[in-house]
Amino acid sequence: MDFVTEIWEKAKSRQKKLVLPEGTDIRTLKASKLIVEARLAASVIVLGKESEVQKLAATEGVNLSGVNILDQAGSAEIERYAKEFYELRKHKGMTVEQARKDILASLRWGAMMLHLGDVDAMVAGAESTTADVLRAGLAIVGTKPGIKTASSQFVVITNDPSMGVKGNLIFSDCAVVPDPTAEQLADIAISSAQSCRDFLNVEPVVALLSFSTKGSGGDHPNVLKVREALAIVKSKEPGLLIDGEMQLDAALVNSVCDKKAPGSPVRGKVNTLIFPDLQAGNIGIKLIQRIGKIDGFGPFLQGFAKPISDLSRGTSVEEIVNTCAFTLAQVK
Repeated sequence: MDFVTEIWEKAKSRQKKLVLPEGTDIRTLKASKLIVEARLAASVIVLGKESEVQKLAATEGVNLSGVNILDQAGSAEIERYAKEFYELRKHKGMTVEQARKDILASLRWGAMMLHLGDVDAMVAGAESTTADVLRAGLAIVGTKPGIKTASSQFVVITNDPSMGVKGNLIFSDCAVVPDPTAEQLADIAISSAQSCRDFLNVEPVVALLSFSTKGSGGDHPNVLKVREALAIVKSKEPGLLIDGEMQLDAALVNSVCDKKAPGSPVRGKVNTLIFPDLQAGNIGIKLIQRIGKIDGFGPFLQGFAKPISDLSRGTSVEEIVNTCAFTLAQVK
């Protein structure tokens, strides 16, 4: 069974509820039907005015039977959702009247459904920017206890069994945090460790990457940040197997590790790679995809209190379906 099939089977076995806020996007509608047909979720809810959603589906011959269409403007839940939104945002100056108006936005409504447990997972971004998806998620769902930073990760399928877990690795953060502080980098490492458990089904072994290995790059501020992040992670998660700062080859190649980081506790076991900033992470994931022709599934958001995923606005129907499967597979 290949990796994507394993994720699909995990999502199917859990039978959770999914919300897709972008009911005005035809790719989302096509994907919602495929998700229902594949039984990836117990129910799929698409947000939008039913007449408009059905009209759009009809233009492409999409039969939405089995898909639940919810028009938030006519929902009986407006007052409940608005009250909760007000409570979450009143410290920012939110009024009840403004909350009642603002909660009708599709991303916020979907995030509130997730926050209140009316659904188990949310996937958006086909029409919305990553910033908008993150804002809705952070304002309403929030981050996990002990984590202040939302970030992202890719699942990388190398097809080289000597790498990671049967050839599979976690890459993070390649899409969200441009220049993380040491504290943010520590949050990213801790969240990525959980992503490793969720997606690769093993205990994480984490390498904090740098251009330096164990002091070879001197005391450059970028190196010091990674060292500080390591100390923070060890204080927060003393049982987590992690090391740094490490160059990529030292993290992945035993002979190089023996020379540059002798005695490293992660030698020969690394399955989770943490890039020091977004420039490195974004370049790294694109290098392996474009030059190495290696599959990288994602980015998948992490660090949120409940599963949320962001899509590229250039996404395909297949990518939406797979992203939904990965997101549903995270639900406990």
